[in-house]
Amino acid sequence: MKTTFAALALCVGATPLFAQQSETDCTALRDVVFSGGYVTSARAVAAQNSLPSYCEVRATALPSISIEVRLPLENWNGKYYQAGCGGFCGILGRADAGASWVNAMRPGLELGYATATSDSGHHALSVVDAAWAANNPHAERDWGWRSIGETNRVAGVLIDAFYGGQAEQAIFQGCSTGGRMAHVAAQRYPEMFDGIISGAPAMDYTGLVATAMAFFVQAKTADDGSQILGPDDAKAIGDLVMQQCDATDGTEDGLIEDPRACEIDYSSLGLSNTKMDALMKWREGPRNAAGDQLYPGGIPEGSEPFWWLWLTGNAEGAAPLVPAFTTGFTQYMAFADDPGAEYSPLDFDIETDPARLETMAEVYNGDNPDLSAFRAAGGKMIVYHGWADAIVTPYKTVDWYEQASEAAGGEETLKESVRLFMVPGLDHCGILPGPGGINAASLDPMAPMERWLNDDTPPTSIMAE
Repeated sequence: MKTTFAALALCVGATPLFAQQSETDCTALRDVVFSGGYVTSARAVAAQNSLPSYCEVRATALPSISIEVRLPLENWNGKYYQAGCGGFCGILGRADAGASWVNAMRPGLELGYATATSDSGHHALSVVDAAWAANNPHAERDWGWRSIGETNRVAGVLIDAFYGGQAEQAIFQGCSTGGRMAHVAAQRYPEMFDGIISGAPAMDYTGLVATAMAFFVQAKTADDGSQILGPDDAKAIGDLVMQQCDATDGTEDGLIEDPRACEIDYSSLGLSNTKMDALMKWREGPRNAAGDQLYPGGIPEGSEPFWWLWLTGNAEGAAPLVPAFTTGFTQYMAFADDPGAEYSPLDFDIETDPARLETMAEVYNGDNPDLSAFRAAGGKMIVYHGWADAIVTPYKTVDWYEQASEAAGGEETLKESVRLFMVPGLDHCGILPGPGGINAASLDPMAPMERWLNDDTPPTSIMAE
């Protein structure tokens, strides 16, 4: 997809693409001029821990997409790595402030890639803050898809100005909302990335964060506004699930290989009818009065250890994040006409409101199973999802993969370009440690992606070696 170095060498003459760049070269990027935006800062950052020294450039793509580009000062490998962002984004480079590689530029920079990310087009106080989208279709468009292309464009301008040529290869990596961005990239920009890594993709954002999450919140809320299922229930339910389902795959290892194989008898827990009704709705997922499934599946068996973060809160008073996400989304992002701050997920009408999501689904969603343009361009895609994900439930990813296989003419044909890895016991994007300590650090999709792109060796695992 990208111009080769042989061609670039002819274009740039005596300028060596792998030459060491100086701090002066870095700060000179403050004066780079390009259409539709501007550079705001450029500074050299010393090597630290696993990261090499690099030039940090911040820029704005109009109207308001904040972009950070990190350019190795030496030993650039000639390639480009772009990272997505999580939740509603809005905090530039948030992922790189922590230790995880998910949605971070770190994996690429450590390997010598020029890297970039963005805030997706707005500034927010947290990743569950959606007020920026209030009556703001331009910001919604930028969050939905345009920030992906603009980040790539601006990074390309700066790479060219700094090294004297463009990258020969490009990889995108993202999880959750970043996974949605990965799928959007494959569909809207099929020739932009040679490799795409998509984790726990919230690819049907309207179906998930509006319909499914509102349904889950309604299911757990009593008439008096109290919470029906709490952290103690989660513990009891999780223990019973593991007791009855762990050995279903033939091995008692604290991991549920595939929750679809679980058949749980909850009678010994003595749950009230109200609690059982809420639990069954969580397991089944949203349905309307006619019985139509409105989003694939529900909350999987084996995800209970993580419910405190996403669904129930904990005994120490931590509030769950699912209600926060669906509240902001339905107030300001889900509908063409924003209902505003007075709206609650409890107001969401399961019978009529899903149809009202169609306008914004066109802006946000990336669940089209037709990857023919991306595949024709030679793109490779690794998709992974934890079977114990309680917020972006894994059944949608499995459903999408099955549809994508059919659209490609069969799974074997699809596997030439797309590989899916379902990981037992893994929380959403591996944020919390699961059985045996499995989390994001247990995974390494980058190494198999590089082998696939560079050596034509298809991936068979994404577990860290």
